[in-house]
Amino acid sequence: MTRSSIRKKARPPRVGVFGLLGSGNLGNDASLEVILDYLSSRQPDAVIDAMCMGPEHLTAEYGIDAIPLQSYRARAAGTSRGRAIVLKVCGKAIDACRTAAWTRRHDVVIVPGMGVLETSLPLRASGFPYAMFLLCVSGKLFGTKVALVSVGATDIKQRPTRWLFDTAARYAFYRSYRDRASLEAMRRRGVYQPGDLAYPDLVFALRIPEYGPGEPLTVGVGVMAYSGGNDDRNQADVIYRRYIAAMSRFVCWLAESGHQVRLFWGDDVDTDAVERIVAEVYARPGIDPALVVVEPCTSLREVMAKMAPMGSVVGTRYHSVLSALKLSKPTISLGYSAKHDALMADMRMSEFSLSARDLDADELIQRFGELESRAPELTEALRKRNFERVQELEDQFAILSEILFPNKDGESLRRVRRADSPA
Repeated sequence: MTRSSIRKKARPPRVGVFGLLGSGNLGNDASLEVILDYLSSRQPDAVIDAMCMGPEHLTAEYGIDAIPLQSYRARAAGTSRGRAIVLKVCGKAIDACRTAAWTRRHDVVIVPGMGVLETSLPLRASGFPYAMFLLCVSGKLFGTKVALVSVGATDIKQRPTRWLFDTAARYAFYRSYRDRASLEAMRRRGVYQPGDLAYPDLVFALRIPEYGPGEPLTVGVGVMAYSGGNDDRNQADVIYRRYIAAMSRFVCWLAESGHQVRLFWGDDVDTDAVERIVAEVYARPGIDPALVVVEPCTSLREVMAKMAPMGSVVGTRYHSVLSALKLSKPTISLGYSAKHDALMADMRMSEFSLSARDLDADELIQRFGELESRAPELTEALRKRNFERVQELEDQFAILSEILFPNKDGESLRRVRRADSPA
């Protein structure tokens, strides 16, 4: 063995994290925290950096070097529309070179959770789908192990977007999905292989303090600026107004029936929705404004801390629903994607899964009454299911260590694969 090969083996692994991180999505950043915790405990000598949407936030919050996912954004800010378009087109070519160079410098690149293979919300092929394509093709070309860990996926109608995502997934070194619905969607898209498995969302492994059941009459209501999905652009305004009207009526009903309501949100784009609902509540005669409290949050840990006093939760954003379930709070999901239904089914809560797109205030009020009446039973069942979720993620972390990082002799440890996803 040559001296140079010995030095290469002794070199700490270079690990990159990639995705829509640091850009205000609390669930995405929480998934990153879980992966950073995993690397800290299993690969403490790893050199970690990131390519993401909010590099300044990641560096400030987690102390890791980071570069922008898209080169044109900073240059295009404040310029004319024509100049912005030119910069964007040129930026796509530049990004191909940047992403290839960044990927090549790493032994492993991890895409931590997130809905990176789905179009639940409006998305253009030239944006993140293109970025994912560049990453995975670069990994294949340069021998970098790109791992898609507990990611979300859906059926996709838009052909350019589907092709970019499918090609990216095929070239990834490792793929796992955050639920059976995502895995089955990729099977229908022709990307599934026998080694692909479904594991829980990474946020289930987020380390948090122990919390009690909360106050029965304190209700958390997670709000979102919901205006439909990728196929609803022409109806976006109608869908948004209908959602706000139903949520406003529900919040008013809660306050009128003596509940303490805590409106919470995390993503910056949701602020307008919260303000509209609060305005409706304050305009209703006979409601004590003190019964409706606004709880802005800057991290998913903060969301969970503020959920601690709540006896139950009604949420819209996927990770606000997941946070409540992780805390074993009786929860109603107002979903905008199959991932909500899959999450609620996996936690044995399907009967409390409603659609945000077709939200009916009367149905929501009725379902909430059922939720309250069964609160102790549901809390205990969720505690048991949460324990199982954590154990399943530990299994995945063990597999990741085996296949992404060779042992000291340079040999890959035996890869343990099961024929189906964990129960």
